[in-house]
Amino acid sequence: MATIFTKIINREIPATIVFENDKVLAFKDINPLAPVHILVIPKKEIATINDIKEEDKELIGEIFLAIGKIVKDLGIDKEGYRVVANCNEYGGQEVFHLHYHILGGKKLGTTL
Repeated sequence: MATIFTKIINREIPATIVFENDKVLAFKDINPLAPVHILVIPKKEIATINDIKEEDKELIGEIFLAIGKIVKDLGIDKEGYRVVANCNEYGGQEVFHLHYHILGGKKLGTTL
């Protein structure tokens, strides 16, 4: 599948990494929609939410544990933040590698 996120995982292109373990990578979005805009991805290639399998449930848990750590490390856990996942073209997904957006650092309205 080889997306831009795969290239970031493989260190073929640079990114400002804020979290990494053996299963999950998180980095700053290059076109932020909020003062804090972090992308959290599995290192395993999964194209969309629709492609998550039963065998991936531990990995998805790891992603959300990472999100909890990241928001605490960035100091946005108390004021609040949003976690967004887009799925397929009509859902606004541009990179077909599962990813979650952490948005925070300001009061977020009902839409971006």
